[in-house]
Amino acid sequence: MTSPTHRFTPEELESLPIARAWTIPASWYTGAAFHRIDLEAIFERTWQCVGDLSALTEPGCFVTAQVGQAPVLVLRDKEGALRAFHNVCRHRGGPLATAASGCVKALTCQYHGWTYLLDGSLRGVPRWDRVDLFDKKDYGLVPVRVETWQGQVFVNLDADAAPLAATMQGIAERIAPVRIDELTLMKRIDYEVGCNWKVYVDNFLEGYHVPYVHPELMKLYDFRRYQTELAGPYSLQWAPIEPGDAPYDIRPGDCAYYYFVYPNYMMNILPGRVQTNVVVPIGTDRCRVEFRFYYRDAKGEAAERAIADDLDYSDRIQREDMDICALVQRGLGSPAYDRGRFSVDAEQGVHHFQEQLRESYRAWSTRAALPTSH
Repeated sequence: MTSPTHRFTPEELESLPIARAWTIPASWYTGAAFHRIDLEAIFERTWQCVGDLSALTEPGCFVTAQVGQAPVLVLRDKEGALRAFHNVCRHRGGPLATAASGCVKALTCQYHGWTYLLDGSLRGVPRWDRVDLFDKKDYGLVPVRVETWQGQVFVNLDADAAPLAATMQGIAERIAPVRIDELTLMKRIDYEVGCNWKVYVDNFLEGYHVPYVHPELMKLYDFRRYQTELAGPYSLQWAPIEPGDAPYDIRPGDCAYYYFVYPNYMMNILPGRVQTNVVVPIGTDRCRVEFRFYYRDAKGEAAERAIADDLDYSDRIQREDMDICALVQRGLGSPAYDRGRFSVDAEQGVHHFQEQLRESYRAWSTRAALPTSH
């Protein structure tokens, strides 16, 4: 497969402190080549959240996902171990599973019926008696790295990437006593957003827009004390919260925590619930955001009412973000705009993310043997 071409200039990839830095060029959001570049340079090189262990409780249970350009499958094998494979038959590339999740006794290609055991080994090949020099042992499924964090399942196509624990280091201690794997996953909602995935991430990473886009959130936060912290592969925005119209049992000292883990994983932590978001690029100007809602109290009429209120509240905020992100995407396509500057006070998270993008693009350029232009 040929790599997409873009000749990065030294100026584009230069890292500068936020007070002197420019935002990334508009072409990185709108250029046709960048969808493939992002899949190769970023999504196929990082830990990607593909589901929750609650869907993988029994041998044969599986979930599927698209990671970069690769369809993948994660399952529980016969011995109870977690395994991940490329969801691609070794015969002619057919899919082994087409459903988002399910349970099977074996994996059967949906194209020509090749059958694989849950450990990925090839077991059955229809109408193959006359084929020479063929050994089933050489045609098992191609494995993918899989690890978990607090009950969530992550895969990584890069065999040389650091362990997931290195990416998440320090988060569990900071959010304690909250643990996602001690909460109940109650709902998944997917939104398709009319913008490049980087626009959506930029928007998540600053509270600068909150007074103008999210009037309801202004009643929740003590906005004067809104803080951003940077920590290697992730950033954290947090603020004290106050009782008001929001559907949360807020007590003195409570805070809202918003984690972003490069490149596309988010955690929104409020009293009694955690919401995770995974931003998936599906085109140059479109992305899908997968919301999963976890709750401490999930049973009884009062809990059901609280969850319904939270889902409604979240949906209103999300639709405000969707609207503004789509308008920003349109603005980025204007000939009047190329690059901007950062607010040192309010956009540290955006600058941090865009520096991580530059690092990924520098590494991709080196691997693709595409020298920067002069």
